Order: sequence, then C-alpha cells, then structure tokens
Amino acid sequence: MSGRPARGAALVLVLWLIVLLTAVVGGYALVARTGHLQGRVETGQLQGDAVARAGLEYAVWRLNHPEPALRWHPDGRPYRWEYDGAQVEVRITDERGRVDLNRAPPQLLQALLQALGTDPGRAAALAAAIADWRGADGTPGPGAAGDAAYAAAGRAYGAKGAPFESAAELLQVLGIEPDDYRRLRPYVTVHSGLPQPEAAFAALPVLEALGVRDAALLVQLRGQAGGAGNPAAPDLQRPGADAASAAHLLQRAEGGAVRRGTYSIDSLARLPDGSRTVTRAVVRLQGTGAPGMAYMVLAWEEGASPQ
Repeated sequence: MSGRPARGAALVLVLWLIVLLTAVVGGYALVARTGHLQGRVETGQLQGDAVARAGLEYAVWRLNHPEPALRWHPDGRPYRWEYDGAQVEVRITDERGRVDLNRAPPQLLQALLQALGTDPGRAAALAAAIADWRGADGTPGPGAAGDAAYAAAGRAYGAKGAPFESAAELLQVLGIEPDDYRRLRPYVTVHSGLPQPEAAFAALPVLEALGVRDAALLVQLRGQAGGAGNPAAPDLQRPGADAASAAHLLQRAEGGAVRRGTYSIDSLARLPDGSRTVTRAVVRLQGTGAPGMAYMVLAWEEGASPQ
C-alpha cells in the first residue's frame, strides 16, 4: 500500500513534464512562425524597394531617351512599366513646375493654399507666415507672425529669417498644421529658384493658383497622352483659345531638347502579392561633380509609405 502514493506522485510529475514540454515546443513553434513571417515581410520590402529604385533609374533614362518620341515628359503624367513581374507607376515632375518656397511672392502662396481648399483669410495669414519665416531681416510684414508670436505660442524659436532648406521646414512655421503640410507638399519646392512656376510642368492646383484658364483641359490632355508620350490629337482639335493654349503648354512639356534640370520622381512598385513600395527622389541631371554619375540626389524617401 505504501508504494501507491509514490506511483501517483510520479504520474502527476510526468503529466506536468508533458505539459511543460508541450508549452516549450509550442512557444518555439510560435517564435519560428513569427520569424518566418517577419522574414517574408522584410524580403518583400527589399524586393519592393529594389523594384521602385529600378523604376526611378529607368525614368532618368527615359527622360533623355535616344528617340525623342519615346521620352517621358516631366509634367506629372503617369507612366506604367513592368519589371520582373511587378507593376511600376512613375511620375516625373520638373521642379520648375512647383511653387518655390524661397522665391514665390505671398500672393502666389495664398492662391495655392486657396486652390487646395484653405479659407481665404487663413490662406493669407499662412502665406504671410511663410514669407516671414524666410525673410532676411526678421521683421514681420502685414499679418505675418513675428518672433513675439512664436514666443506667445510657446515655441522656443522665432521666424528663421533664412531660406527654407526643405519643404519639411513648413511644419515649423507658425500656423502650419500637419494637414496643411500634407496638402502643400506635392506642389512646393526649394530647388527651382523661380518666383513663378512654369505652367507647362505644373499640376492642377498650381495652374489654378497661376490663373491658367485651360488648367483642367491641360491636365486632361496629359492623362490621355501619358501612355504613349504623344499629344492626344483628337482633343487638340477642339476649337477655342483655351484648347490652343493647352496644346501649346503640352507641346512645351514634350519639347525635344536634352534635359539637364532638376526633377522630382515618384516610383510606385506593386508586387504580385499586392504589397506596395514607393521611392521618391529629387534629382539633378547636371553638375553631379563626379565622373560617371548620371544624376545628383537632392532628396530621397523610400518605404511602404514615406512621408
């Protein structure tokens, strides 16, 4: 009789050991599966980055394709390309088609903000604050936010009094909210050096800010010409001064001269599994300073959803 309690205790111990081993094996299996899934995600991200980078490199080459009729045009129209089973969509914008934060007058900045849906009164205040930020003397203009206003808002800095170094500096300007920056970012630059954008390369909100009457028609023509890179002949035959002006601007964007300017390139890669990766860069096709370099990188963002 004395041996039965010992045998019972041994049985309980064995059962607990089985439970413990099951937990250990289950935990190991979970860790292994998690690591496998993480590895797949990282591999997919690397593949997406490589495909998006290939799209950017291809876009640089197509900007100055040996055959002028096959060149891609830097006015923001989409170009689609297939690479290693992935779908790539590329948009190229000449930086001259964007509003330069360091050179644009406040009236143009206000018009752009209004074209993007900002209330006129607030648009005027934000435009003045942007102009004040880049001002050289630190003296606020009418309606602008001076250093005292920054201090009153609890910010440890005042207006910079120097040029914007990147568009992201807008987030430091008093009154600019993240949503304002998100809407402005695609249409502003610090690289053109122009007080007024070139309409031939500008997007619709910039065209509206410039007061171009044929803005919507021009954007429509770009979309129709996007795949082939050629003007959409049927629509160019539409009567009226607006159609003629739109055709002229479209043809300027499609000029055959060798391109050596500064361009923003967005390359969106869609992999067969449905994942997406974007590479965005601002590149200059001249003055690289190094033999064999096709371009100089001025700005670079990449990832699944770069900011």
